[in-house]
Amino acid sequence: MKKITNFFFFSFLILLFLNGCNLNEENEDIFQYKDSYVGDNGAVGNIAMQLPNGEYLNGFELKTIEEPYGIILNYKEIDAVEIENNYKETAIYNATFIFTLVKNAEWVTFNFDDQEYKIKKEDLESWYGKELSEYSSEEDLTKLTQKYLEDESKVNQFFEK
Repeated sequence: MKKITNFFFFSFLILLFLNGCNLNEENEDIFQYKDSYVGDNGAVGNIAMQLPNGEYLNGFELKTIEEPYGIILNYKEIDAVEIENNYKETAIYNATFIFTLVKNAEWVTFNFDDQEYKIKKEDLESWYGKELSEYSSEEDLTKLTQKYLEDESKVNQFFEK
């Protein structure tokens, strides 16, 4: 009986180790979720958790009953010095990645403590002057967003529409 118990315990440890290694690999490249769909709960959840302030995510909703399809992301309180700018930058950055990775997402709503920002894909692509589906690497997409987020007046102008 002791041999059987040891065998199962050892097997369990090996499975835990392999599962832990697998989780690290999955978090390495967010672009593994490219061409996901709004209805793919697992992919959308993994994308949202890997984006900036993902640790503050407090749930999400997928709106797939009628087009245009969208996503609602709910956040807990985010600690930041300039909280409003941080919300805006988080919304733009995260929406950029979501629209690039989730094929049929047409809008994303970000619910922060007392702020709500709804971003439409067509508005964001117009702001960038680029089609987001053309991007295929995290590095290139990050460069694009950082370039636009550097200009606070541009960020504020985006939300004034």
